[in-house]
Amino acid sequence: MSNQHDEHESSHKPPIRKEMSRRQFLTYTLGGATAFMVGGVTLPMVRFAVDPILHKKGEGSFIKVVEVSKITNEPQEFNFELPQQDGWYSSIASLTAWIRKDESGKIYALSPICKHLGCTVGWNSDKNFPDEYHCPCHGAHYTREGKQLAVASKPLDEYKVMVKDDWVYLGDIIANTRVK
Repeated sequence: MSNQHDEHESSHKPPIRKEMSRRQFLTYTLGGATAFMVGGVTLPMVRFAVDPILHKKGEGSFIKVVEVSKITNEPQEFNFELPQQDGWYSSIASLTAWIRKDESGKIYALSPICKHLGCTVGWNSDKNFPDEYHCPCHGAHYTREGKQLAVASKPLDEYKVMVKDDWVYLGDIIANTRVK
């Protein structure tokens, strides 16, 4: 019977408290401090990489360029300015567009940037290629609608166009939808 009594008494003993050694304390402290520092370096980099995805893509802004009455069936070069904000730096970009009416009277605008190597094309600028856009850098040339005829692998890009209150407004540059 004494065995049962001893077992009963031993079960009422308080649990033995396991103490943390110095080595465990240093391991936990240094591990926590290292995790905090790594997080402090990593989180800004992750935020920087993911930030463009988090911004909503707006409709874009349109810039007033020219009166509708000045647009003809012949491509005309029009310059316009686009205000830009890059961080704390504000600037104004000078851009160009070739604007014309098509046979149905619809207005469209082409970007003057050659799709071969990025030079600026001109309309009727080469006597060997009349009524075409011509790139002076490497000989690329395009039709009136911007379709590539030689050298370049793609047609000229076009601007989004909006006509409002007898003015032509230009928006973002998009891939050419006029040529197939």
